[in-house]
Amino acid sequence: MSQIDLQWFAAEDEGRTELPSEHRLREARKKGEIAKSTELNAAVVWLFAVLMLIILAPWMETQFEQILIYFFNNINSAKIDDPRFYYIFLVTFLKMVLPFCGIGIVAGVVANVVQNKGWMFTPSKIQPKFSNIVPHVGQYLKKTLFSLQGVFNIFKSIFKVVIISIIAFMFIRSDMEETLNFLHTGGPALAQKQVGNMTAKLLVVSAVLMVVIGVIDYVVQRREFIEKHKMSKQDVKEEFKSLEGDPETKARLERSQREMLTQNLRQAVRESDVVITNPEHYAVALGWKKDVADAPQVMAKGEDMTAQTIKRIARENDIPTVENRPLARGLYNDTAVGDIIPVDYLKAIATVYAQIGYMSRNK
Repeated sequence: MSQIDLQWFAAEDEGRTELPSEHRLREARKKGEIAKSTELNAAVVWLFAVLMLIILAPWMETQFEQILIYFFNNINSAKIDDPRFYYIFLVTFLKMVLPFCGIGIVAGVVANVVQNKGWMFTPSKIQPKFSNIVPHVGQYLKKTLFSLQGVFNIFKSIFKVVIISIIAFMFIRSDMEETLNFLHTGGPALAQKQVGNMTAKLLVVSAVLMVVIGVIDYVVQRREFIEKHKMSKQDVKEEFKSLEGDPETKARLERSQREMLTQNLRQAVRESDVVITNPEHYAVALGWKKDVADAPQVMAKGEDMTAQTIKRIARENDIPTVENRPLARGLYNDTAVGDIIPVDYLKAIATVYAQIGYMSRNK
């Protein structure tokens, strides 16, 4: 390769400043594209395997001792090619290995499901492709060497090897003298136990370290995923136009708008002093902030279903409700949310506030 394309080093998301929309992320998920760290999956599997090893170590030691005793007791009375030897060895081996296979499968599945945010099956990912058999050299080099992800993967592998090697050396160096002392003073049995404890500590530390590296890798993968699927302002406009007539999208937007309206309505009614109703068709919530205005103002208003929602929120929050048909209809038609009550309605509003005992509560 005589020349390296400098565009490989340029930001691929140039001009794409907007975060990916939910629709874009859903489409990427359908293609099997998600933020995922294989390092984190491997670390979780390794961590559970280490914990399983520590838990089962005494039992495995007993199994190993039993099979050795059996071999030594029968080595003279049985032929070396006796099927019983191989059967017993195979059964014992499977008994010790299968728990690790089981916990590895379970841990791997759980880690994948958590990262995938649920079960995900993408048929396109398992379809045979000629490009996977004979990959394009330029694209391969771009992904593995001349990209932020490729450089990160290289340094990540080097970092793991170096860190784990350093930790292993530190553990061995710090415990070696004590192990040798056990060998001289307590015999091989105590020395063997010390080596087992040292190995267990080393495995646990390495597993925790791999999980930390896996979490960092997931954060990087998530950032790369978001950067890859960023959108330009034009992309956002075009996507909105294309989805504007989509029934599912329209329903989702309407649901979101209703939820936002209900949330804003709930907050406004909670801050009100009284709700004046028609009662079936109109509801107007009033609130008086003395430090802001000289008269009450309209906090919320609505008709039909919205009016019923206002009344329900008022009941839930112990806001007084006063039935006054002409006043409710007049306020609904002559005011907007946030307006100060017009002078023509002040006398009627004063009567309402007196009716709910406002003056006596605020002396």
